[in-house]
Amino acid sequence: MSIAWRIRSADIERHSPRDWEVRRIGDLVDLANGYPFPSDSFGPTGEMPLVRIRELVTHVEDFSTYVSGYIPRECILEDGDIVVGMDGDFNVVRWVRGTAALNQRLCRLRPRTGVDIRFIGYALPPILSIINDLTFSTTVKHLSSSDILTERLPLPPIAEQHRIADFLDAETSRIDALVAIQHQTKTILLERRAAKVFRAVTGGDATGRKESELSWVDSLPMEWKGVKLGHFARMGSGHTPSRSHPEWWEDCTIPWITTGEVSQVRDDRLEVLTETRECISEIGMANSAAELHPKGTVVLCRTASAGYSAVMGEDMATSQDFATWTCGPQLDPFFLLWCLRAMRSDLLGRLAMGSTHKTIYMPDLQALRVPLPPLGEQGQIVESIHASNAAIDVAIDTIDRQIALLAERRQALITAAVTGQIDASTVQGVAI
Repeated sequence: MSIAWRIRSADIERHSPRDWEVRRIGDLVDLANGYPFPSDSFGPTGEMPLVRIRELVTHVEDFSTYVSGYIPRECILEDGDIVVGMDGDFNVVRWVRGTAALNQRLCRLRPRTGVDIRFIGYALPPILSIINDLTFSTTVKHLSSSDILTERLPLPPIAEQHRIADFLDAETSRIDALVAIQHQTKTILLERRAAKVFRAVTGGDATGRKESELSWVDSLPMEWKGVKLGHFARMGSGHTPSRSHPEWWEDCTIPWITTGEVSQVRDDRLEVLTETRECISEIGMANSAAELHPKGTVVLCRTASAGYSAVMGEDMATSQDFATWTCGPQLDPFFLLWCLRAMRSDLLGRLAMGSTHKTIYMPDLQALRVPLPPLGEQGQIVESIHASNAAIDVAIDTIDRQIALLAERRQALITAAVTGQIDASTVQGVAI
């Protein structure tokens, strides 16, 4: 008997309706594991689309991988099947995207007689969530077929399974539609936020304009300049001290920016980096091409998470994944920051190289040109961006809370229905 079952069994037995049976999942469904297709059978086209864990979690409409050749019959997926991801968060999906092949580390569930597979699809995620919470792992958590088959759940008569599944199909669809509207609204707000930033750093409200020399904007205010960034800020980069010298990694006290810091600035709310995951030592810096950049230096990631930027909140060093600009007296570092953020799509679309991990090379960054209004106006622009962003961010935070509440209600509704706490035919029972 599993750990999750020992925790849940007493509560299930005590609260399940009298006409419900607590059944072993292995007695209710047939389970088939995915097949370890060889990589040489993969391709952008082929006989059948291949379902991998990414197809369960990303909700991308188009398949990126197809397989050809030998495809075992038992690993073919059809609409209505329940698919379980056996690595990571143990996602459960009712498949509705047509015939496909199932890759390894996924399994397929099909119902036996007297079982509505939709009911199993709703009842299984809370069980797997408990297993997930109780599974210790330093990397990626793994689920086995036996973990699923030996678990138990309360099962009502088949007619009641149908009623519960119909009820949850209708209610979750309604909630999902509301969540989709909230996500769409959030996307619109984020686009408006970005458009306002772009308009601010390019002087979009000015009436008298001239043709721009910048690649990413058509025109600028008459009194502004389009300048080469390197003429107004000293450009630099960083380095990683050799790991083969452990003595260079002792007494590390110098904040060291790596790609691990990019997650802090992905939504553009954080402007100033004050903490880093790693530090380097003075001797490590002295024996590498790393250098100590002063507080206020603008930093741009140019590799795996290319295009994200921030301002150093104190003296810091960086890895070679970053370019830096220490601004001169005519350039406000925060104005430069918002310029770099406004031109991110241009940097990635025009300069970034690589099909998977994008890289912006230093010679291209050395040639960057930016708008340059008078210094006092730069500060005013930064303040206007702060005010505009703050108003939009309040609305986005409200939407995020609403999405979280809808997700909580959705799960609470499912849990109550599949454990018999509410009567799906009357929608009466416990309050949710």
